[in-house]
Amino acid sequence: MKLTYLGHSCFIVESGGKKVVIDPYLRNNPLAAVKPEEVEVDAVLLTHGHYDHVADAEEIARRNDCVIVGIHEIAAYFAGVGLKTFGLNLGGKHTFDWGTVKLTLAFHSSGLELEGGKFLHGGQPAGILLTMDGQTLYHAGDTCLFGDMKLIGELHRIDAAALPIGDVFTMGPDEAAIAAEWLKAKTYIPIHHSTFPPIVQDAEAWVKQLKEKGLSGTALRPGESVSI
Repeated sequence: MKLTYLGHSCFIVESGGKKVVIDPYLRNNPLAAVKPEEVEVDAVLLTHGHYDHVADAEEIARRNDCVIVGIHEIAAYFAGVGLKTFGLNLGGKHTFDWGTVKLTLAFHSSGLELEGGKFLHGGQPAGILLTMDGQTLYHAGDTCLFGDMKLIGELHRIDAAALPIGDVFTMGPDEAAIAAEWLKAKTYIPIHHSTFPPIVQDAEAWVKQLKEKGLSGTALRPGESVSI
């Protein structure tokens, strides 16, 4: 499984000749590694409905003629604009020809921003357990620290975990380090940091913090990849 970090919370995950993108926020992200028209994938996976996670989902899905996978309410919204979708709910999973998606708890909010400053309820925010060719990525989405992360770590063999460290809108570095201890993943990648001023963090310092706990991590810059 190859993970390419595109900035903020966005990854392209590829394995066995298949690719998916998670939480595409590219065109209006000054730190993004690519533009949405450069993304060639078999599916778009979404953790929740906030703009900085779904901004380019429609464009990518429409151009690639691929499915959008996420919580039921978000899937229903994108189905309403003529896209292929597959909705799940928390704890549910489904296997596609490119891999298996299972949604987990995440404690945050979720709303799709419409024209005129209006919001559409986006259902429950979620984390994503993505398994491709026997390897599993846990993308925590936007969340605070919560006790059931211990259970997620106990129930699943996680090869890599992407955890938000930005604070303000999610957990910060110290709580993300606790989450890493609980999840027992083989390696960790910090996300949802430094895109805009309120969430600027030192990702390298967080990885060093993990190493002091005997844990492995990599602070990827936009455009960089790691294979697990």
